[in-house]
Amino acid sequence: MSDLERTDQRQVLVFTLDEPRFALRLSAVERVVRAVDITPLPKAPEIVLGVINVQGQVVPVVDIRRGMRLPARDLTLDDQFILARTSRRLVALVVDAVAGVRDLAQSEMVSEAQVIPSAGYISGMVKLADGVVLICDLDQFLSPMEERMLDQKRRSARV
Repeated sequence: MSDLERTDQRQVLVFTLDEPRFALRLSAVERVVRAVDITPLPKAPEIVLGVINVQGQVVPVVDIRRGMRLPARDLTLDDQFILARTSRRLVALVVDAVAGVRDLAQSEMVSEAQVIPSAGYISGMVKLADGVVLICDLDQFLSPMEERMLDQKRRSARV
C-alpha cells in the first residue's frame, strides 16, 4: 500500500449497543477492558453512571446508551468498557461488545452533516457490505457544564 493510500485510511474500533453498530476513532482508544463494579457518583451528570479505578486513576463511566436514545439495561459481566480519551479526559464507555478494528477508506465515510444534521454524538457514518456503522464524536458525550460538574464530583469521590 502506498503512503497516499494509507492517508486515505481511518482505523476505527467498532462496537455494539444492542443491534446498532458504532465506532470510535482508534487513535482515541486506550484499551478495552471487561466490565467491573462502578462506584456511584451522587449528583453526577445523568449520562455518568459513576467512576472506576483504573491503575490508581479515577475514571468516569459514561452511559452512551442514554445519549443514543437506546433502552437502558443493567450492566452484566459480559459487557465491556472502552477506555478512551476525549480532548479533556479519559472516560470509560459501557458497550455490549467490541467487534474489532476496521480500516475505513475516506471515500466510504459520510459526514454527519450529509446524513443527520445536528446529530450531536455522531460525527459521520460508513456504509459497509455488512451494514451501517455510526462514528461517534467522543468530545460530544459530555457538555462543558457536565465536564465542570464531573470535575467537582470526581475530586471529592473515593474509589
